[in-house]
Amino acid sequence: MCGIVGFVGQEQAAPILLDGLEKLEYRGYDSAGIAVLSESKGLQVKKAKGRLQVLRGLTGDGRDVEGTLGIGHTRWATHGEPSDLNSHPHLSSGHRIAVVHNGIIENYVEIREFLQSQGIPFQSETDTEVVAQLLEYYYDRCGDIMASVYRVLARIEGAYALGILCRDLPDAFIAARKDAPLLLGYGQGCSFIASDVTAIIKHTREVAYMEDGEVALVKAGGIQVFNAMGQPVEKEHHTVDWDVSAAEKGGFPHFMLKEIMEQPEAVRKTVSPRLKDGRVHFEELKLTAEDIRSFSRFFIVACGSSYHVGMVGKYNLERLLRRPVDVMLASEFRYADPLVDEHTLVIFISQSGETLDTMAALRRAKALGARTLAIVNVVGSSIAREADQVLYTWAGPEIAVATTKAYSTQLVLLDMLGLFFAQALGSVEEEEYARIVSELQALPAKMETVLADTERIKYLASRYFNHSSIFFIGRNLDYALGLEGSLKLKEISYIHSEAYAAGELKHGTISLIEKGTLVVALCCYAPLFEKSVSNIVEVKARGADILAVTTESLAAELGKTAENVLPVPDTHLLLQPSLGVLPLQIFAYYVALQRGCDIDKPRNLAKSVTVE
Repeated sequence: MCGIVGFVGQEQAAPILLDGLEKLEYRGYDSAGIAVLSESKGLQVKKAKGRLQVLRGLTGDGRDVEGTLGIGHTRWATHGEPSDLNSHPHLSSGHRIAVVHNGIIENYVEIREFLQSQGIPFQSETDTEVVAQLLEYYYDRCGDIMASVYRVLARIEGAYALGILCRDLPDAFIAARKDAPLLLGYGQGCSFIASDVTAIIKHTREVAYMEDGEVALVKAGGIQVFNAMGQPVEKEHHTVDWDVSAAEKGGFPHFMLKEIMEQPEAVRKTVSPRLKDGRVHFEELKLTAEDIRSFSRFFIVACGSSYHVGMVGKYNLERLLRRPVDVMLASEFRYADPLVDEHTLVIFISQSGETLDTMAALRRAKALGARTLAIVNVVGSSIAREADQVLYTWAGPEIAVATTKAYSTQLVLLDMLGLFFAQALGSVEEEEYARIVSELQALPAKMETVLADTERIKYLASRYFNHSSIFFIGRNLDYALGLEGSLKLKEISYIHSEAYAAGELKHGTISLIEKGTLVVALCCYAPLFEKSVSNIVEVKARGADILAVTTESLAAELGKTAENVLPVPDTHLLLQPSLGVLPLQIFAYYVALQRGCDIDKPRNLAKSVTVE
């Protein structure tokens, strides 16, 4: 959530900042703004509530704002309603300092009250404004902007990625971070900061990732980085290896549809390099067979769709490993008293690698002595750097807020991890191991089969898009899959949707079913197929309409009970959710399209959740 971009160089800054902010729209925002410094016009701030197009109109697409040094921000409201005043950047009362900020300043009330007691007026309701005002307060007393920054960082509590302009520093800006993503970009005669590489990939592929407590002085000719003690730090540079076109729509009407269609290739890139001679290999893992055998318990910790990956993973890993696997929401794990120790492996799943609750849970697990392993998409992200082990999904950039290909690649990577561990534990029969590997190799082609024909799903979306409440039911893996199908629908279509374990219908949920209610019945888990059909009969008897997803081998039988059946290819039981999720994603997309929703940027949602 929120996005930061900063630029200093020889070109006009504002158009570059606006272009960068446009690439960060997927993170979620309700207002946007820029601050640019020039010799003739000083510190100029332009900001507005609403979409980036409003800011473009205010600035003539940036052409009307003079200067080659600036910072920009897209805000997702936390403190204070979306408004022009609450938008970033925030100015100090003397108009000498401008600040953009991602994160939350937890002790802002205390600092605000102190500054107000010193006669300093505030213009906004935000926590961020205290940073600008406190900076100027210290700067007035010491005359050194870098020293003032360090004094502010010592005073504030919480999470932050900061971009700071000072009117008295005409050739540079300052960046700082703690528990919020911020990277540095190195161009030819120019330098950048950004929340995400997508904002600057058009201009440079050379980046470095800031660590907690670091402060950077960003100039056109280079970037100096200092640690929390003010000592110089040499940063490792990374080269971004994906093409600019990967972050463009490529002719699709929405990023979400593009990313749905990219899933076969994304899964292929995740799976293929890790299969050799019929075995799963993770060269990047530094875990011996002895290490794996020492784990008596596993946790999977995540948020949102990644948590739903963990729900599928619990069923699959327990079957493969015959060891207990607990799945917990990161926001619960971090405040619980989890029973973990040195014999526990905690697996953290996050697309961005910056999810604040997941990061805090990771630190909690490490403090308790557990071993940690991260499954993330973004190379060099905070969770990737702090976990003991990391596996990258290699899904490429995912721009739509509602995840699709990140979910699918996390899912297969967790399945492969289960196989890898099972081999070390000797807990899986060789014949079953070989069949799962074979089906992993075939999975991308089977996904392409599902995605090649979506006309039936489009029709069903046009038939049911005006429902106000939809229910998903399933058993075992189908229940876990239903959680993701329900979330995808509610995220982008704003229809109330819930997923239930089908066996729980009789314990209260069935009271919600009435004539015309749409029930999406997931019947891909063959061992419980007959019981799932019985649950369909129960809701049909109360007047429900049924949309069922099942395998090709079971479709004819299910068609005797359900009026709308969407078949997917058969695969190994453990991998069936990887195919079953596809029609659910497509259905959600076309329902949202029928309802005229902003599919890539759903209201109130953010791609990277960096606040608690």
